[in-house]
Amino acid sequence: MADLFDETLADRIYEAAVVPELWPEVLGEMSNAVGGAGAVLFTANSAQMGWTTSADLHDIFTEFVRDGWAAINPRPVRLGAANHAGFVRDSDFFTNEEMDSDPVYGYYRKNGLGWATGTMLDTPSGDSIIFSFERAHAKGPVPIETVKQFDLLRPHLARSALLSSRLGLERAKAMAEALQSLGLPGAVLRSGGRVLAVNDALERLMPSLVQDRRERLHLSDGAADALLEDALARGSLTGGPVAVNSIPVAATDEHPPMILHLLPIHGAAHDVFSRATSLLVITPVDRAVVPTAKVLQGLFDLTPAEARVARGISEAQTVEGLALSAGVSVETVRSQLKAVLSKTGLSRQQELINLLAGSMLPASKMPPSA
Repeated sequence: MADLFDETLADRIYEAAVVPELWPEVLGEMSNAVGGAGAVLFTANSAQMGWTTSADLHDIFTEFVRDGWAAINPRPVRLGAANHAGFVRDSDFFTNEEMDSDPVYGYYRKNGLGWATGTMLDTPSGDSIIFSFERAHAKGPVPIETVKQFDLLRPHLARSALLSSRLGLERAKAMAEALQSLGLPGAVLRSGGRVLAVNDALERLMPSLVQDRRERLHLSDGAADALLEDALARGSLTGGPVAVNSIPVAATDEHPPMILHLLPIHGAAHDVFSRATSLLVITPVDRAVVPTAKVLQGLFDLTPAEARVARGISEAQTVEGLALSAGVSVETVRSQLKAVLSKTGLSRQQELINLLAGSMLPASKMPPSA
C-alpha cells in the first residue's frame, strides 16, 4: 500500500499546534487523501464550539453552523458513543437507510459531500476535538486502507491537540498578566463570557465588583451587568468575537467608578482550541479629575468630536456653547451627545456628569432598551 502522506506531514501538524493559521493548509493536504472534498477541525463542550476548515470547505461549514445544521448533526453523537481510539467512517456506525433519511446527510450531499472518516479526541480541559475528512458522495465510502493510514497519524493529531489546548491556556494567562504589568485588572473570556484566565488585580475585585460564575462572568452592579450580558449575547448571535464595548460601573464604598472595556480578540490569538474571544479590561475613573478629551475618547470608544462634547458637558458647558466654540450647529452637538450617551450606556445628560465627576450612578439605573 503506497503512503498517502508526505513524510514531513507530522512536523507540520505540530507546527499548526503552535501557529493555528497553518491548520487550513494541513487539513487540506490530509483531505486530498480521501478525495479532496475538504476537512474540518472543531472543538466542542456543553456550552460552545470552535472550528477551522480547509479552504475549500470554509464557506460550506460557515453556512452549516449558521443555519443550525451543526446543532442537529448526528455524527458527533455516534462518534462519541463509539468511543473508538482511531478513525471511523460513516458506514461504521450508520446504516444506508439512516443516512438516506437524515436531513443533515441530505445537506452534505447537496453540497457535494456525504462520506467522511473522522476521529474524536478528549483533552484535559474537557473539550472534545473532532477531525473530519470529507469525501464526495458519488465516490462512495472512504476505503478502509485509507482509514488505516489516518490511524497512523492519529497519535500526532492527539499530541498536537493537547499541545494546542495547553498553549491556548498559556496565551490567555499571558494576556491577563500583560494587563497586570500596566496596572489594569483584566480577564480573558471565552464565548458567552466564561472566564478563561484572570490576573491578580482582577481577583482582588472579586466578589465586590466581579464574580466568576459557572455560566459567565457577572458584575455586582446590576445595570452594568445587564449591559455586559447584552454585549456578550450580541457576540454569541453573530458567532464571532464581541464588538468593542465600554460599560460604566457605579461607585460603591469599596471602589471608585469604573469603566469596563470588552475588547475582541482576533487573528492568531483567536485560537480554535482555547477559543478566547474577548479581553475584559477595567479602568478606574479618578474621582478628583475630569478625564481629558483624549482619555474620554479611549475610555468610551468615542470619536474626537464626541469626546470634546463629553468633556464639555462634564464641565457644565451648554450644548449651545459647545456648538458655538466648535463652529457647528446645535443639532450636530445634540447628535454627538446622543452618541456619547449610547456608547456609555447612559440615558441622561446628568448621569454622564455624575459618572465623570466620580459620583454614583442611581441605584435604579437600567440600560437603555435599544
